[in-house]
Amino acid sequence: MYKIETHLHTTYISHCGWLGAQAIMKAYAAAGYAAICVTDHYNRECFDYAEIDLTTPGSKTEDFLLGYRRLKREAERYGIRVYEGAELRFDESDNDYLLYGFHHDLLADPDAVMRSGLERFVSAYRADGALLVQAHPFRKKCRPAPAEWLDGIEVLNLNPRHDSRNDLALEYAQANRLIMTSGSDCHRPGDEAKGGILSDTLPEDSFAFAQLLRSGQYSLITP
Repeated sequence: MYKIETHLHTTYISHCGWLGAQAIMKAYAAAGYAAICVTDHYNRECFDYAEIDLTTPGSKTEDFLLGYRRLKREAERYGIRVYEGAELRFDESDNDYLLYGFHHDLLADPDAVMRSGLERFVSAYRADGALLVQAHPFRKKCRPAPAEWLDGIEVLNLNPRHDSRNDLALEYAQANRLIMTSGSDCHRPGDEAKGGILSDTLPEDSFAFAQLLRSGQYSLITP
């Protein structure tokens, strides 16, 4: 069985992330993980932190994926696969959404994406073929989004500094027949390799990883 991390942040883009590529890879290799999906925060605070100017023309996706690229390069030493992901926050609320299997054009204009709000973003991410999973929907300041706008729910968020009320997230996902995921929500030393999924197959790339989540052919890593 292959261990795959679904929710992880780097210090390069996420202002709350303390870990760089070398520290992350050492920890996940020691824990026997085969793959990591990098889901750096995609919100205004983090674009400011990373000094990505949203007022200039051109796509910002490559700038946003700096953490992914740093991990992917370091991962070559360990034989660990790295997938592209993002944790989106729209201007309308403090909810967070994990995005998987997206094409770069979808996130090219962060200002427009963040201003759009979830309801307007639904048609865009579905047309792109991406997968959207709400992260920790019952954490303080968060609330579950309408199920029809989502593909899945993170039912097991294992960040040790937050009460994500995972029991309520599980109930919501089951009641609405949504995809269910587990993730470490790794930010700092000690957060690494707590959650994720177990799969008989190891996806080749970010799109195959999204397809695996759609298939449901995996089990959740639990404490």
